[in-house]
Amino acid sequence: TLGTQTDYRDGEAQTDPYSPEYIVRSDSIPELLTLATLTWGRGLPAGLAEMEVIDRIREKRAWEAALPPMDSPSNVAKRLKMMEDMERKEWALREQEIDKLQKVQLEALKKLLRRQEEKQKELDAMRLYDHWQNHQKAREEKIEKIQHDCALMLRKLIAKRKNFMGKLERRDIIKEYTDFSSQTYAPLSRIGFFPDNNSNCYVVKNFCLNTFAGLCELEASLQDSVTQLKIKAPKPKCTTTKAGYIKRAARLEAVLEQVHQ
Repeated sequence: TLGTQTDYRDGEAQTDPYSPEYIVRSDSIPELLTLATLTWGRGLPAGLAEMEVIDRIREKRAWEAALPPMDSPSNVAKRLKMMEDMERKEWALREQEIDKLQKVQLEALKKLLRRQEEKQKELDAMRLYDHWQNHQKAREEKIEKIQHDCALMLRKLIAKRKNFMGKLERRDIIKEYTDFSSQTYAPLSRIGFFPDNNSNCYVVKNFCLNTFAGLCELEASLQDSVTQLKIKAPKPKCTTTKAGYIKRAARLEAVLEQVHQ
């Protein structure tokens, strides 16, 4: 009536297949005992390579049974020749296995080098993009400074051109009051006028901001979304690589997250 649920699937909790004990009769030599060196995960379950090894062992056992006895010089010479041929054949098979292993290692090395080259290309592209962005930012700042200096020099030239003869002119009060950009409406601070000193005259005097009753009335007129804030939890950073592995800097965070769950 009760059930349990674990954090692991059956494949992760599965042990090696059970191998019962056995007793060998004195009058029998089972062929299965010749494969005692193969264990689960190391040759078992048997694949194509293991089947080739098993066939080779059977052939060698049949060859050993077919060796002539050492009862005469001719049989001894024949036995030595058969043993030399078998040794030459085993060396050829061993060289083939070494070639296969070297090809597999070479393919793995090629894949690793290709992956490293792709990763290096990505890093180089990112570095070049950052370098290009920095140059673009410096270029925009320089252009902005040049435009600012150009506008400043143009204003100075326009001011000089108004009175290029250097004649003294009388003050035209009517012109000053009709032009809203004149010194009457917008005086400059370099001639002794500081508008911030009289900034109190522009302060807004509001009932809702200066009294407690006004603040209560203002708060009652606001929506709930203004007074009741909703805080959104920050999204976790990307802690896995493209291949699906956890980054070294994020291993501790993954362990803490698992413990928290």
